[in-house]
Amino acid sequence: MSFQIDIFLQPGEVYFGDSETRIRTLLGSCVAVTWWHPRLKVGAMCHFLIPHRSRNKPRLDDALDGRYGEEAFAQVMHYIQAAGTLPADYQVKMFGGGQLLLEGGNRLPPVGERNIEFAKSWLATHGFRLSREHLAGHGHRHIVFDVANGDVWVRFQPQALPDASQKRPKK
Repeated sequence: MSFQIDIFLQPGEVYFGDSETRIRTLLGSCVAVTWWHPRLKVGAMCHFLIPHRSRNKPRLDDALDGRYGEEAFAQVMHYIQAAGTLPADYQVKMFGGGQLLLEGGNRLPPVGERNIEFAKSWLATHGFRLSREHLAGHGHRHIVFDVANGDVWVRFQPQALPDASQKRPKK
């Protein structure tokens, strides 16, 4: 199929499209969620970095910021409501939340784990059920969402874990 619209979703972005749309993104500890309406052939994807802003809520003059899961999901809910649809009408899939390592094998903070926990809780609370997921692990993922049929392809690139016997001695 030839796509009229091919979107590469950057971290912090949300996109809602129709059957002529393909949405792609690349994930590490971030999480992407796809929503697909099988009858209307419309869908959304968000790519968020962390669950919440450091302050409780955005000020009234702040626009919603898709870098934060809570605000990315609020944007998607706006699209779902504007389409006159309900959460139960959508097939939902979730990806990412990987654990990344720094050079030398040190772990970064468990951002991916917090992203996964937040997203699962938020989705369940708002009436969405996950139909598929590919989460956690060490590495990154390339995600492609075909809004025409709801298919999502995942290419997982594992990150090699350091061999404990080859750690550099401390000086």
